[in-house]
Amino acid sequence: MNKPLLIEIGVEELPAIPFLKELPNIEKKWAKILEENRLLCDFDFFYTPRRLVLWHREFQVKQEDSVEEMFGAPVKIAFKDAEPTPAALGFAKKCGVSVEELERKDQGKGEVLYYKKEVSGIEAKNLLNDMVNEFISSLDFGKSMRWASRTDSFIRPIRSLAILLGEEVVEAELFGVKSSNFSYAHRMVSYEPFTYDFAGDYFCKLDKNGVILYPDERRKRILGQMKEIEASNGVKIDIDEELLEEVVAITEYPTALIGKFDEEFLELPQEVIVTSMKEHQRYFAVYKDGELTNNFIVVSNSKTEDFSYIIAGNEKVLRPRLADGMFFWKNDIANGLSNEGLKKLTFVEGLGSMYEKCEREAKIATFLAEKLGEDKELVQKAVMLSKADLMSEMVFEFTELQGLMGYYYAKIAGEKEEVYTALKEQYLPDGEDSELPSTVFSSIIALSYKLDNLMGLFSVGKIPSGSKDPFGLRRASAGIVKIAIEHKLPIDLEEIIDTLSLNYKGLQKAKLVEFFNERLFKIFDVNPSVLKAVLGSNESNIYEISQKLCALNPIVLSDNFKEYSATFKRVANIIKDLDINSELEVKPELLEDKEEIELYEVFTSVTSKEYSNYEEELDALFALKPQLDNFFDNVFVNHENDSIKANRKNIIGKIYQTFKEIADIKEITI
Repeated sequence: MNKPLLIEIGVEELPAIPFLKELPNIEKKWAKILEENRLLCDFDFFYTPRRLVLWHREFQVKQEDSVEEMFGAPVKIAFKDAEPTPAALGFAKKCGVSVEELERKDQGKGEVLYYKKEVSGIEAKNLLNDMVNEFISSLDFGKSMRWASRTDSFIRPIRSLAILLGEEVVEAELFGVKSSNFSYAHRMVSYEPFTYDFAGDYFCKLDKNGVILYPDERRKRILGQMKEIEASNGVKIDIDEELLEEVVAITEYPTALIGKFDEEFLELPQEVIVTSMKEHQRYFAVYKDGELTNNFIVVSNSKTEDFSYIIAGNEKVLRPRLADGMFFWKNDIANGLSNEGLKKLTFVEGLGSMYEKCEREAKIATFLAEKLGEDKELVQKAVMLSKADLMSEMVFEFTELQGLMGYYYAKIAGEKEEVYTALKEQYLPDGEDSELPSTVFSSIIALSYKLDNLMGLFSVGKIPSGSKDPFGLRRASAGIVKIAIEHKLPIDLEEIIDTLSLNYKGLQKAKLVEFFNERLFKIFDVNPSVLKAVLGSNESNIYEISQKLCALNPIVLSDNFKEYSATFKRVANIIKDLDINSELEVKPELLEDKEEIELYEVFTSVTSKEYSNYEEELDALFALKPQLDNFFDNVFVNHENDSIKANRKNIIGKIYQTFKEIADIKEITI
């Protein structure tokens, strides 16, 4: 028999950010508890800032009856001289029966003691109290708090609990709050609780009392109101998805309103205005013809007919925030960009100050500039200025603007465009779908930052382990690869480490290279054996690795690669006792059979040509398959004449060597 089940946990206002971080796990955790209690069913989870709601349209009022099977010791151990041993007596006690009631069952390795019993399902109402308490205990919001005289804690105080199975209020207690059939309206409707008799009554009364329970409906309402504002004001609202989810989480009856701030604040960089509005006030930015306007959108949680005082209040609150920003802006411009303060700012213990970090980055940048043909002095200047904005008042207030404020301050100071652009782009890419540095010059600054992080942190033992990567070194590795590929840069990590390792005492090159190569298996979406084969060519130039993979992987994925694979595995097997790294000499005068002559001639023709890319070269090498097959089918490699035998092996060895310049083909598995 099934009945609807409604569970509402009433709380004081939940903080949005920690709640949203845990939100993806909430339904999974409740489903796990349902499954463990043999009550799994479909359900919905809804929330407002003051309630968590689990709604089950059809919920089993009782667990299904089940059969429990228990297996004991082998019979030959359970009985001795027809008398039960302690093993039999103990098993009988565990089953709650006498030894005579035990059965025997053969599981293929002899008979063992066996007992089967019918287990009656427990009524759901007798389980729900523990289930709800376990559910709440499983939620991880980071910080929690205690209230009143309680010693247990939760993210916010629990104020009400309802567990309604059909029309019955199930007895339960959570944080000292007993289950009942009341809930709370929107605060601007009433502070008094309202009662309800069944789930439908609950949903109806919530709606009438100013609470939109469903987050999707609140989201839809906000977006609809924003569209109306855009249409009536001829503007475009920047709908920040992260901010949208936050305002959905902190409102029960949202209303989008348009406000205004003084035009004088538009002198500030728009990122400062947008960040200040978002971080401090949860406002959305408004644009017109692609330019930021002096309007903002606030999503109110008020339920009223007159919103004018709410708009005015928000305008009043925003002004001092922007005034602070203006003060920081003018002070920072007056003080100019200086990196002297970085000498007192520690980077990481064991790696000195941020100034010293910049000096190390400058050495990397100089090496890369020489290699890539960029202005060494200008690159050094950009690096030494790159972290100077960390000392600015604006970045102290808004740390997420580091780099960007350096861009503005350097531009105002009259620095060259390459320099101030590089300052803005030095941390790119900073996410999975992030933009990349726009120029090679900017790429050098970004690469230097990431490479110093890798070499520096590895040198002091700050190496990622498991899922822990507090310094984002995995992300840094991915960024280096993406930049190298985007700008076709010959970035060779091993060469960089060899050249600059003197600046990093204690750096274990092998560990860092291994870590970086492990990241390549995560970054490149190819058959892992294909990447292993390319790395087997001793290639450490990131761009060249990517090009080899782009050429080889489609061939490996092709329908006829199994045929190729069989042939080239034979190539690898035949030369397994050769020193493949030695100079292999083929003497044409020792060629006897027409198949080996043809193979050598075609191979010589292939290797004498110039190829514009790896695809062309691989196509030519794989086209040797017919000649190789003829060779294997008709030529006896292990000739009685040692010179001829060696000559034939050397032909195959040279073919293998040529392949290995691109990839070690023996590593490929399909």
